[in-house]
Formats: sequence, C-alpha cells, structure tokens
Amino acid sequence: MNWDFIMKYLPLYQKAAVLTVKIGLAGIFFAVLIGLFCTAVQDFRVPVLRQAAKVYIEISRNTPLLIQLFFIYYGFPKIGIRTNAEFCGIAGLAFLGGSYMAEAFRSGVEAVETIQFESAYSLGLTRWQTLRYVVFPQAITISMPAFMANVIFLLKETSVFSAISLMDLMFTAKDLIGLYYQTAESLFLLVVFYLMILLPVSLAGSLLERRLRHAGSGT
Repeated sequence: MNWDFIMKYLPLYQKAAVLTVKIGLAGIFFAVLIGLFCTAVQDFRVPVLRQAAKVYIEISRNTPLLIQLFFIYYGFPKIGIRTNAEFCGIAGLAFLGGSYMAEAFRSGVEAVETIQFESAYSLGLTRWQTLRYVVFPQAITISMPAFMANVIFLLKETSVFSAISLMDLMFTAKDLIGLYYQTAESLFLLVVFYLMILLPVSLAGSLLERRLRHAGSGT
C-alpha cells in the first residue's frame, strides 16, 4: 500500500466527498417532497394526479438511475433546457428516490388502523386534519425503517454520477486509477470515504427507529 499516494490525494477525496454528500442530501430532500406529494394525491384520490403519480412511480422504480441521468443530461438540451452535471445529479436522485419514498410513506399510511380515521372524523376533524394530526405521525413512525433504508440506498446510488462527469468519489477513484494505476490505494480511499458517509447515517437511523418505537409503545 502506497501511503504517500494516499496522503497526497486525500484532499481530493475530501473535496469529492463534500460534493457527493451535498448532491445526495439535496436529492433526498426533493425525493421526500415528491414522495409526500404522491402519497397525498393517492390518499385523497385526486383525479388525474392520482393516475399520474402511479405512472411516475412505476416508471421511476423500473428504470435504472443511470438511464434516468442520461435522459436528463443528454435529453434535456435537445429540447432547449440547459443544465449542469450537479443539477442532473440532484434531479435524477430526486426522480428515483421520490417513487421509493412514496411507497414507504404509502405503506405507513395504509398500516394505520381504520378506527383511527373513524375516531378522528367522529371528533369533527376534517380529512386533512386527520392526516396531519392523527395519521401522518403514526405513518412516519411505521415507515421509518423503509425511509432510512431508502436514504442509504440513494446515497449509495450517487456512485453512478461519474457517468455524467460529476467529480464525485467514484469519478475521483476512476480518474486516479486511469492516471497512476494505483488501484488498491484509490479503491481503499473510496471505500473509506463511503463508510464515513454511510455508517453514521445507518447508526443514526437505527437510533431514531428505536426511539420512535419506544415512544410509540409508551416505554
């Protein structure tokens, strides 16, 4: 293991890690918004939007992120929409993640017992108030394991951003391997930085799940 090489290019990986996290978090943020919107229109049974949400979810979940990125990066300029690699990365992650978040939230809402709805209506709450104050808090607790799994999945999916020349961790590793043939060292740094990103998220997710589970059980 060439430690001089590792120390020399460590700052390059640090810069790439910051970019990876920034794009990953931005994509996840918009994915959550899309997921909540799709869950709401399906639960409220909004005409047209409900069918559109179902079509979007099926398309998003059944096509690879790489294809979606190519479509955004190379397809949008053909219709006059100019973008950069960072925007494409965020948009692609949000498009993919929105469908997974929608399914996680939907399963959480459907897991709430019907009597919860009926009790809220009997107290005079509107459907929106029922969802906001009664259903959504329970649904979030139920869907938290799936939500955290989706967060980790989307952060790992950032590894394909190198295909659109985004200077992320994977692009940096591939570039250094191609230039200096230091494969072991480059991949070692890649693994270390992905662990530094994903391991805290995984641990925080496990802690949050336990706290929500204990809060829900009253212990």
